[in-house]
Amino acid sequence: MKKRIYVIGTADTKSSELRYVRDLINAADLETVLVNVGIKGSENGVDVTASTVAACHTDGPAAVFIDDRGRAVMAMASALVNYLTARDDIGGVIGLGGSGGSGIIAPSMQALPIGVPKILVSTLASGDVSAYVGASDVNMFHPVTDVSGLNRVSRILLANAAHAMVGMASHVVPSTTDNRPALVFSMFGITTPAVQAITQQLEKDFDCIVFHATGNGGKSMELLVDQGEISGVLDITTTEVSDLIVGGVLSAGEDRFGAIARSQVPYIGSCGALDTVNFWGPETVPPQFKDRTFYQHNAQVTLMRTSPDECASIGSWIGQKLNACQGPVRFLLPLQGVSSLDTPDGPFHDPVASDALFQSLRDTVNQDSQRQLIELDLHINDTAFADAALQQFITIYRGVE
Repeated sequence: MKKRIYVIGTADTKSSELRYVRDLINAADLETVLVNVGIKGSENGVDVTASTVAACHTDGPAAVFIDDRGRAVMAMASALVNYLTARDDIGGVIGLGGSGGSGIIAPSMQALPIGVPKILVSTLASGDVSAYVGASDVNMFHPVTDVSGLNRVSRILLANAAHAMVGMASHVVPSTTDNRPALVFSMFGITTPAVQAITQQLEKDFDCIVFHATGNGGKSMELLVDQGEISGVLDITTTEVSDLIVGGVLSAGEDRFGAIARSQVPYIGSCGALDTVNFWGPETVPPQFKDRTFYQHNAQVTLMRTSPDECASIGSWIGQKLNACQGPVRFLLPLQGVSSLDTPDGPFHDPVASDALFQSLRDTVNQDSQRQLIELDLHINDTAFADAALQQFITIYRGVE
């Protein structure tokens, strides 16, 4: 089936802008589908009406067209997810919106597979866009002006967005003959030596995809696992759990490890950077932590050492997640240090806190033939640790081939 570009927005308020973008894409010989997600009922000559989209809500259109704007917007967003994910002709999606329209469109873009071209022209694109991008590959364009009419500024910026979509949809990604199985890795600056040592030994036989453990990095890594494209996980850096438990800024959320349990993919994990909680600049650190141990990672990121009590909670949380995994699991405990800051002369060296982490894992994980803790009297960045992680992976990977 011929692929088409879906142009999406609230046609009751942004009809001229949507048609402008649609016409520019059509002028490049690409077929379009103009989809209305407005909640006011005015259709303005669209290809797919708001009523059609609303009918895809699990509770029907009556759940969308209600006299409560906030609830109506959330319901239309849910309906659009169902509508778009049922299409088999999507060559790309471009949406235009303010706060309401962006909230309607973004979830459906996130629900589409990674690699499908996605552009969201949003007035919120100059702020924190994490809620709109999520773990996916949504490209956000800042329109500078409000998306409210065509003028000398908006015509240029909307055209740039339209032409960017044309470029993505028109040009084929270079083909590859790479048939190596894909592996995913989690890495942070303070665990980089470990991950690089492992990937260097595996990249001849595997396509190694490394994710930065910054919250969305972990989410994106597990999104690929959920999509069934990954043959194994080497989750060396589980630091995002520290931020979840303690209240840092780089949490990957409550579903971290969820894809591992759902997919039963061969999994190697470790305690990488569980000695750290992330905040932005020093002025952003909550006052209750003012007497803690900190390390200025760079001008933008401040690291805080996890306490013994926090480490015990982190270990228990991870252990419970591992207990839900029925596939082959090996979780490595580097007893001599979990990051480059956790060394005898390092700023985060705290044997009491580390022991609390390790003991909590021992107490929580239900070990059996599939699920095991591997204790190594090594530092995480030692070459011997990388060798041990590699050997553990090869063993469980061969066991499921």
